[in-house]
Amino acid sequence: MSNENRHRVQWLYAPLAAVLCISSAHATEIGPTDDLEAAVASLSSGEELVLRGGRYFFDENVTLTANGTAAQPITIRAKTGDKPVIEQATAFHNVVEISNSSYVIVRGIEFTGGSHGIRLMSSDFITIEDCEIQETGDVAISANAGGTYEGLKILRNHIHHTNGTGEGMYLGCNNDGCRVINSLIEGNYIHHTNRATVEQGDGIEIKEGSYGNVIRDNVIHDTKYPGIILYSTVGNGPANTIEGNVLWNVSDNTIQIAADAVVRNNIVLGNISFQSHQSGSPSNIQLVHNTVINSGSGIEVRNVSGPVLIANNAVYSQNQAIRLISGDLSQVQLFGNVGAGGVSGGNSGYVDGNDITIDLVDSDYGGTPPIDAFPSPGSALIHAGIAAYITAADFNGNQRNGIADAGAYKFDNNGNPGWTITSGFKALSSETKTPRPPTNVHAD
Repeated sequence: MSNENRHRVQWLYAPLAAVLCISSAHATEIGPTDDLEAAVASLSSGEELVLRGGRYFFDENVTLTANGTAAQPITIRAKTGDKPVIEQATAFHNVVEISNSSYVIVRGIEFTGGSHGIRLMSSDFITIEDCEIQETGDVAISANAGGTYEGLKILRNHIHHTNGTGEGMYLGCNNDGCRVINSLIEGNYIHHTNRATVEQGDGIEIKEGSYGNVIRDNVIHDTKYPGIILYSTVGNGPANTIEGNVLWNVSDNTIQIAADAVVRNNIVLGNISFQSHQSGSPSNIQLVHNTVINSGSGIEVRNVSGPVLIANNAVYSQNQAIRLISGDLSQVQLFGNVGAGGVSGGNSGYVDGNDITIDLVDSDYGGTPPIDAFPSPGSALIHAGIAAYITAADFNGNQRNGIADAGAYKFDNNGNPGWTITSGFKALSSETKTPRPPTNVHAD
């Protein structure tokens, strides 16, 4: 919709405001029969649009444009206790497009149908939180229409049962054609992007040139392509950080990284692969304090071109715990890793533990929760790490306080004080959450 037509719609609908919606000084309430685009376009900084429950049904393009400020964002949200569902009937259109917008919060709304669920276009500082995106014809959330997207927050969304290319999130463009920077993807629950109608189905895909992003505390399972995949930053900015996530039942590499990443405190029921992709190859990577359990190989490293640090991880494999395969392997450093399966391509920095059934409370190689990968009393993981590479907090978000227990957890004699790994959103400890990423990371 052109600006001219949008203004015309606003003008036409203004006299009907009292009939169509309930307004206050800072909030406007609408229902499924009202004009969603016009209502969003009329919002000013600090105002809210409240959607009553019901189905907001469309069979044409829906473009939402609004601009708040950092101090006074615009909020588009579900009415408390209600469930508004925005449904796009045709696969020729996305459910909604958020275009030329900034400082907008979208909260508590379900999106279904269409092509992309939510597509961000030329927009920065957009927050999408507590929403459900499901049964889309393509990717659930995308930011891939060119340019640079900064300050996105994608928080606590339930994303599932996609179709087509089928990614949970597709952020950035191939070959640095566009990029997502300094954004937070946290606490989402993403699953079943692997049905027969899906061509690719990554859980979270961060494309080349994107940088300074944090992918934290997400639960991802049943994906066709990698659960999390990072390309390289191509020197645009600081490394991306993957921390506190749990992943399982991935039909590809469970986590795949090209370069420029800090990967810490994750629980991976599958494998982690460092390998070249587009113009990036493994360098400037830190893999610290993760717990990896897999019937196949645990960690695989190919095409190394720069520093790679693998330290203080718990890696249990029925095949091989760590495989250093190709590239300049002299740049790979291993310290304080413990598990089962041994190492190929290196001869230090890893020791065998006792056994998975002895070292961990309730884990096996089956790869499906519920499990408890917390160290057992007497576990070989306790105090087995190297102090120089301790992370500040663990998978639960609890402070390690300088204690070098290998793997994603800090040991506690009283047992796991945090969330039991199962399907659903991750619950965090009441203690201090995991720290923000460093601004300049190098694996020396």
